[in-house]
Amino acid sequence: MRITRAALWTVTLATCFVIADRVVAAEGDAGLTAGPTIALDGVDGRFDHMAYDAEGHRLFIAALGNDTLEVIDTDKNVRLKQIKGLRKPTGIAVAAAQHRIAVASGNDGMCRIYDPELTLVATIDRLDDADNVRYDAASGHAFVGYGEGALAEIDVEHGKLVRSIPLKGHPEAFEVEATGRRIFVNVPDARHIAVIDRDKAAVVATWPVDQARANFPMELDEQHARLFIGCRAPARVLVYDTHSGHVVASFACCGDTDDLFYDAARRQVYLAGGEGCINVFTQTDPDHYTLAGTVKTASGARTMYYAEPLDRLFLCVPHRFTQKARIETYTPTGKR
Repeated sequence: MRITRAALWTVTLATCFVIADRVVAAEGDAGLTAGPTIALDGVDGRFDHMAYDAEGHRLFIAALGNDTLEVIDTDKNVRLKQIKGLRKPTGIAVAAAQHRIAVASGNDGMCRIYDPELTLVATIDRLDDADNVRYDAASGHAFVGYGEGALAEIDVEHGKLVRSIPLKGHPEAFEVEATGRRIFVNVPDARHIAVIDRDKAAVVATWPVDQARANFPMELDEQHARLFIGCRAPARVLVYDTHSGHVVASFACCGDTDDLFYDAARRQVYLAGGEGCINVFTQTDPDHYTLAGTVKTASGARTMYYAEPLDRLFLCVPHRFTQKARIETYTPTGKR
């Protein structure tokens, strides 16, 4: 198997072996063990975001380029259902308490609300370029990033738009505090992170992103007051202190990242990049991080989800030439 120079720099470990059609750093070093692969035959184009339904044991995937919502049975590792005609599906959130699934679509500017049987029960329109979706368990509402700069707050139980919060540019990934009242939003065009006070429904601070550009994915370690920002130019992770708004750590990562997740039990960060790799970083303390390992994946595979209840990572591999569309699964090797 030929490994390009671009991929080699990410493989910092000495020993590798082949699993299926990908190279994985030796077990015990990379921090991930490859599991079953789930075929997505007939799915073309790139993927966007995912969400996990713990009660239904289902993984929802926004197949953006295919205009479909893919539904995976995570017990049997097979595709359970496909919903067509969503016109560039992007973000997904599972509102567990309300038994609703919210799915945003960018091309028609809609947020569709489904019940557990995946019957459409409500739609919210005029959300141009709708993108990421997050669920706030405290309020039972979902937030949708959209347009030239706004977050829409949606009552998913009743299928109604509550309000919109203006921003200085199109929002990419954002995170909602579980124990606080803030929302942190990546606004790449403005080169900052917007901090929203939910009680005021307004931006109360902006934190500059000046060490890199294209800040797309985001993850929150609320226990240690740390916010992880994945950047593409150059490929770096910036770690912010959510008390001060200052960068406390910065380190290189796989290129073309679109998803990263924090594993609180292991104190690890998982990052996927379209360059074709997953990085595993260890948090030695809130201000210091080391590369624990790198797994080589596939070209364009930058959409990933860490399902904490399952303790599994799901990685979307897009159809490209002879590369078949599929979901690759991984399990972290360290003890929780």
